[in-house]
Amino acid sequence: MSREEIGSVKHYYSKISVAIIELSAPLRVGEKVTIVGPKTEFAQEIGSMQVEHQNITSADSGDLVGLKVKETVREGDRVFLVEG
Repeated sequence: MSREEIGSVKHYYSKISVAIIELSAPLRVGEKVTIVGPKTEFAQEIGSMQVEHQNITSADSGDLVGLKVKETVREGDRVFLVEG
């Protein structure tokens, strides 16, 4: 299994468990990511993504996307695409 860094957490909305991720590479619904930080490390499949409250199926480098996350994340945590 290989990991490629694809972005970082810019904000976290704890009440709704949504992370705002700034992407440095494309991401699609259904792909698996790992989120890693000083107090964070977990993997999950992307079930849905939003941009400006609109559901999308893919996003490109430079986009800010909202992702529902299963654990608490923090600003600055790194997001990796898990391949393989």
